[in-house]
Amino acid sequence: MAAGDRPDALSRLDETAEALTVLRDSFTDEEPLDTALQRLADTTSGAIPDADAVTVSLMDLAQPRTAAATNPRLIEVDEKQYSANRGPCFESARTQRAVRAVVGEHLDEWPEFEAAAAEHAIRAYLSVPVLLPSSKSTQEQHLGSLNIYSYTAAAFDPFDEGLMRLFTTTASATIACAQRQQRSRDHISSLEQALVSRAVIDQAKGILMAVHSCTADEAFAMLVQRSQHENIKLRDIAKNLLDSVTSS
Repeated sequence: MAAGDRPDALSRLDETAEALTVLRDSFTDEEPLDTALQRLADTTSGAIPDADAVTVSLMDLAQPRTAAATNPRLIEVDEKQYSANRGPCFESARTQRAVRAVVGEHLDEWPEFEAAAAEHAIRAYLSVPVLLPSSKSTQEQHLGSLNIYSYTAAAFDPFDEGLMRLFTTTASATIACAQRQQRSRDHISSLEQALVSRAVIDQAKGILMAVHSCTADEAFAMLVQRSQHENIKLRDIAKNLLDSVTSS
């Protein structure tokens, strides 16, 4: 869509409200974070005029990554910024404000981004920060950015930035919910793994007690000593012992 053919502001707002409603109603507590963010990217791409592609960057990790993209080829433009540690998505993260970039106007400031964007025929780029709202115990936290690509140099205006803030509000709620769910799943998985490990170690101790006529503490000490000597996890030492007994 050409910049001059855009719908009026009221129509754009109505379309955005409808897209956000669909987006909100489609989220589930059980889906992985990247799945939810992919839906966010797809919805944003269809709701913002001149948005030819959308990516979602997660910047709160030790290594930034693109968690969702409507055009996988354009992930390279994000990754060039990550490796250079500069570019409009980093500027958005630093200032916590929307940053619009017209390709060709930031050659000295962001040469890596400029080269990658030009290679993919991108003419305009808008990066909007995704912020986790503050609470009584925590400050507002920057989580990532919603990045919009366009093949039209005149793409995006202040009204688009306002619409994007609505999407990033939804994104922050999605990420926060998904992170809580992931932490819960990880905790449950750790507990399950601990129970399995405990059962394997107890069985191995029983075998050693029977073979060596020793106490439970002495059998456990044997497992620990072998684990340290061979530099192998205690659970794996116990499992190897059980496997050797059942296969003999």
